[in-house]
Amino acid sequence: MTKIGFNVLAWSAVVSDELFPIVDRLKKIGYDGVECFVGAAEDPSAYKRFGAHAAELGLETTAVTVVGPDTNPISESATIRAQALDRIKWSIDRTHDLNARILCGPFHSAHAVFAQHPAQEQELGWAAEVLREAAEYAAQADVLLALEALNRFECYLCNTMDQLSGLVQRIDHPHARAMFDTHHANIEEKKYGPALQTIQPVLAHVHISENDRGTPGDGHIPWEEVYAGLAAISYSGWQTIEAFSRNDPNFANSIGVWREYNDPWDIAENGFTFIQSMSAKYGL
Repeated sequence: MTKIGFNVLAWSAVVSDELFPIVDRLKKIGYDGVECFVGAAEDPSAYKRFGAHAAELGLETTAVTVVGPDTNPISESATIRAQALDRIKWSIDRTHDLNARILCGPFHSAHAVFAQHPAQEQELGWAAEVLREAAEYAAQADVLLALEALNRFECYLCNTMDQLSGLVQRIDHPHARAMFDTHHANIEEKKYGPALQTIQPVLAHVHISENDRGTPGDGHIPWEEVYAGLAAISYSGWQTIEAFSRNDPNFANSIGVWREYNDPWDIAENGFTFIQSMSAKYGL
């Protein structure tokens, strides 16, 4: 059976003890795990405290991260590419502190940084080189890297499952895999089923996210097609809700969230029920 998770980015991008009451309530709703954003917290020990608290509740953890212009794996600058590797290694360390086994996200290239041209062979080569070394480091911590394709308005290196699959094959490391996000796929893929078939050999994680980043099931994502596609590939990993709000203004501003979609607790409670229902219907 798949496991159901919730990304606490709906409240904060900062891992701290202030998230404990939120995690407690997510446990009561019935979630199997929680996902945290690995940022640049000044206190790395906060990740260990969070991981310990989740474990005490019987919750598992996963993590997500991004890189920026100064830590861009596809930069023309070798110095910046080296900084990218250091930043990803730091994120792997924090993922380990959380007791998490998956670090997902679009850290193959800097978020929302564009070069005014499509992805080039050299850039794909640079990304593969950095991520291969990162995967080797992740293996030592028993962390799986699950790379994410983003929509064309946030990324140009990997928008589709075909492009993401190609990058993972270039990296060629057992600890470098892929994730699938229903929000980004809604923009970039023709159909969910074929996209999931494409990424199935390297798929390690799934984000359940509505077209407007609100409550899953309330928008226009073709969920029957999504779940039929997941069932067709016998998916058995995480289904983690990733939804956004303006509760953390700095993070919201960085990803272009300018309004509220649904109350985070509406998303958490109704989203959990929705995933349970759809998973039961399709035998996940």
